Amino acid sequence: MKKALLFLLLIFFSGMNMFLCSSSDMEKENPDMSGNRKVMHYIELYSSLGLEGKLDRSIFLQAVSGYEKIGRQRNEMLTIIDFSQPSSNERMFVIDMKNRKLVCSSVVSHGRNSGTVYAREFSNKYGSYMSSLGFYLTDNVYNGKNGYSLALDGLEKGFNDNARQRAIVVHGADYCNPQVARNGGMLGRSLGCPAIPQEMTKKIIDTIKGGSVMFIYADSEYYLSKSKFIDKSLLSARL
Repeated sequence: MKKALLFLLLIFFSGMNMFLCSSSDMEKENPDMSGNRKVMHYIELYSSLGLEGKLDRSIFLQAVSGYEKIGRQRNEMLTIIDFSQPSSNERMFVIDMKNRKLVCSSVVSHGRNSGTVYAREFSNKYGSYMSSLGFYLTDNVYNGKNGYSLALDGLEKGFNDNARQRAIVVHGADYCNPQVARNGGMLGRSLGCPAIPQEMTKKIIDTIKGGSVMFIYADSEYYLSKSKFIDKSLLSARL
């Protein structure tokens, strides 16, 4: 009886060892398996947030991928601004990543020299009056010439790292109002800042201040090919 039991145990552990070895080999052959599972998780999050038809899924995935790369520097809030949409659209999305919740969406203005209805041109230069693409971290709140404002630190050299020098901040503006867009087909434009409606300024700024991630996106091949935060594998992936 004891010999038979010992024999069965030997067979069992031998089988377990073969299973573990084959699993290990599978992971070596498919090193992106965990990455694929993570992407599927993000796609599920995208659907649960109700963003379909409001924000392209590929832009959301790039924003979340960059958010993850920034790591411990940031808090749980993620703001996505999609400048591939016209200024009359709600193209700013504030997401609570911890609680999987879309906090709010809003219209947002782009820089006066970036374009009219659409933002087409971007710059990191002082005095350009253009918007700057890429990932930012929000910093302190202050009261300036545009009232209640939020400082931004650009994280991407050559794309937005002059944000402080240029005074690129989140602030409220009368020209950033849905009624302005309804009357004229587009919002008014800033000097490069992501300006938001006056009535939403305090809520948005207080939600995203103090170390949250902001991602300003546009269909710029140069930015997408050069940014260290953009996941190149997602650019061509069929998702």
